[in-house]
Amino acid sequence: MEQQTYKNEVTRAFDKSAASYDRLGVTFFGPMGRRLVERLAPVPGERALDIGCGLGACLFPAAEAVGAEGRVVGIDIAPAMIEQARAEAVRRRLPHVELLVMDAEEPRLERGTFDVAMGSYSLIFLPNVGAALRRYARILTDGGRIGFTSPVFREDTFPFLPPVFTELIPRSLLSSLPPQWRPDALRRRFNSWLEHPDDVCRTMEEAGFTDVRVEDETVDLVAPSGRAWVDWSHTHGMRLLWEHLRADEAGRLRSHLIAELDAMREAEGPLTIETPVRFVLAVKAAERAEPPVSSEARSVGEGSRHILGQRAS
Repeated sequence: MEQQTYKNEVTRAFDKSAASYDRLGVTFFGPMGRRLVERLAPVPGERALDIGCGLGACLFPAAEAVGAEGRVVGIDIAPAMIEQARAEAVRRRLPHVELLVMDAEEPRLERGTFDVAMGSYSLIFLPNVGAALRRYARILTDGGRIGFTSPVFREDTFPFLPPVFTELIPRSLLSSLPPQWRPDALRRRFNSWLEHPDDVCRTMEEAGFTDVRVEDETVDLVAPSGRAWVDWSHTHGMRLLWEHLRADEAGRLRSHLIAELDAMREAEGPLTIETPVRFVLAVKAAERAEPPVSSEARSVGEGSRHILGQRAS
């Protein structure tokens, strides 16, 4: 898919779901975002950037950590998401939080202006993530930290969803998906650099980071019911899959998932799904300073410029 078309689709999907995003009684993004902030450990006075901030799962814990003497900037490509997050920042009386509509792949931010950058289930979706990571390395101060979360991709599991869904989603119901949204295509795109820790480390190091850590942790996804989970799945990235299904396929998949997920609940208790999450943390490598030019070399250089000037005249 052409990159701008993809970005337009993502923007439209998240603009439409902003009012209900992560607000249907399902807990997952909040605990995961807070855990990422805890691992990055911003301290009072630091400047933090939340990449693809959504409604603030990382943004607000980071704002709490850096305090009023610090600064937190959240960027997102979807204007409706920024509007909702900005209203929440005002409600919480957090003047040190700034929200900006911005394409996270090409951040318009000054060099060396942040101590911490984070992206929970967001940075990995950028079409050219290698180039984007190099840009974020420039935005960070030397020794600044970056961290992001990702699903734990495996060749034998359904992309982006907890492993239990590998058996719950009948492949026959996905026949109308465009080629780029089918599970095999998603595996080729994301598993290629996120499945194996060595590949993650190499990608980060090539982008200008060091001390890369890849740590997997289980985060509980808790929903009141199977229906609540399915409704919630329409408010985040999976919405793009739902929208590409034919109406009859989407209806059958919805009914099937609600029944299967409710069968996993204990009596009338909530649905709890153990979800493996990959946390990637790294430090910006110090930039090499240009070696000082000796007076002798400077003299030679000036002579060369003079000679070249004569040749050009």
